[in-house]
Amino acid sequence: MSNSLSTLYHITRKSSLSQNAPLLIMLHGYGSDENDLFSFANELPEEIFIISVRAPYPMQPYGNAWYAINFDAEQRKWNDNAQAKESRDLFSNFIDEAIALYPVNKDNVTLLGFSQGSILSYAIAFSYPKKIKNIIALSGYISHEILPENLNEQDYTHLDIYSSHGSVDQVIPVDWARQIAPFLTSLNIKHQYSEFPVGHGVSPQNFYELKNWLIKRI
Repeated sequence: MSNSLSTLYHITRKSSLSQNAPLLIMLHGYGSDENDLFSFANELPEEIFIISVRAPYPMQPYGNAWYAINFDAEQRKWNDNAQAKESRDLFSNFIDEAIALYPVNKDNVTLLGFSQGSILSYAIAFSYPKKIKNIIALSGYISHEILPENLNEQDYTHLDIYSSHGSVDQVIPVDWARQIAPFLTSLNIKHQYSEFPVGHGVSPQNFYELKNWLIKRI
């Protein structure tokens, strides 16, 4: 089922529950679309209501982005943080819309992001912590430029985060991902960090682990 009536185009897989279903929202990576992570849906518990969202910025010739990345020889890689913050806030509104539109539990919302989608997932959770319960962040990192400034004044102790990375990731260096766990620890956030001997992708072992992690928390 697809829906374009809201702020963000998305596709859904209904829950086996008629009300108060745990909600899982998927955020794809740079240059992809809502169908990418949705391939996980058939392998996840039927009681989860799944929404996979298309990022708001279309790319040429195809694909979408949560924010622009400019590859410049002099500046190396440069992220459009203004666009990232716009997507972060737009997604916060989308969560409210989804809760109003679908028979889901507003207190049981999990974000599942890959690459740029996981970077945005962190930003959403840190900016709007009351809306999120769990995060599954695959092959990403925490971009401090799009986080709130008053992190130490917020209470994030209810959050639970699973993050994973490929040890030979050629797109996002694994060293960036290794900074995630110490940062989450400093904020007293429950978390699990895993590495797998792959590149910029999700191995079967990685999926099996994140699935079991999620099942225990829904």
